[in-house]
Amino acid sequence: MRGDEGGGRRSSQRWRCGSLVGAALAVAVAMAQAQPPAPVVAAASDLSTALPEIAAQFTRETGDRVQFVFGSSGTLARQVRDGAPFELYLSADETYVADLASAGLTRDGGVLYAIGRLVLFAPTGSPLVPSRGVDDLRRLLTERRLTRFAMANPTHAPYGRAAEAVLRGRGLWAQLQPSIVLGENVSQAAQFAVTGNAVGGLIAYSLALAPGLRDRGTFALVPDTGHPALRQRMVRLARAGPVAERFYRYLQGPHARAVFERSGFALPR
Repeated sequence: MRGDEGGGRRSSQRWRCGSLVGAALAVAVAMAQAQPPAPVVAAASDLSTALPEIAAQFTRETGDRVQFVFGSSGTLARQVRDGAPFELYLSADETYVADLASAGLTRDGGVLYAIGRLVLFAPTGSPLVPSRGVDDLRRLLTERRLTRFAMANPTHAPYGRAAEAVLRGRGLWAQLQPSIVLGENVSQAAQFAVTGNAVGGLIAYSLALAPGLRDRGTFALVPDTGHPALRQRMVRLARAGPVAERFYRYLQGPHARAVFERSGFALPR
């Protein structure tokens, strides 16, 4: 009889334990379902290193989360117009923000958060010498050593327009046409610059400093007098909720500004 009683007690304890575990799991699932999804932030691809670092600290400090979609500023702006569920938009060209504001798709005109910089990048082993400046491309053309040269698509990527302005200003645009390979955005252009037999490219300073690229070649800043300023503006979109509002304010705070500066951006006053 005692053995049966002991077995009964153990079965009862196991049942109670299983019930408690099941209840805890049910509560956890209910809490997860009750939490709203993390707001989606549309961001220029030159921010692909800086923003995740800022967001991680934001989450540690507030418990709130955000998620990102990176791409060319023009493509993201078009997606906003098409109804994409973004709550914040960080552009590498403030004119896209102005256009969205004029269309009534934003809360206001947004704020300037950074000034981007362009660099001439050459992968390890390339005959291109960035420290000599963009004119070193002329030497490679003369020596018939220029294979492919990467840049972002000027049609919808601000860094592509800046690169085109630099090359036109140095009288190299027409000569380079057979060799230019266009990335959909500046991040893709950076990848093209280190692969596929390219001598290099004109890419974002922030990407040249990123861990995946900085050890794979050399680079030099391009004077910003040779292209329109890369004035980067962010804005709350019409559907922005409380978490997006808090992240928007956080991006203007001292921690975020320090990360932007360390990532190669100039800071607006």
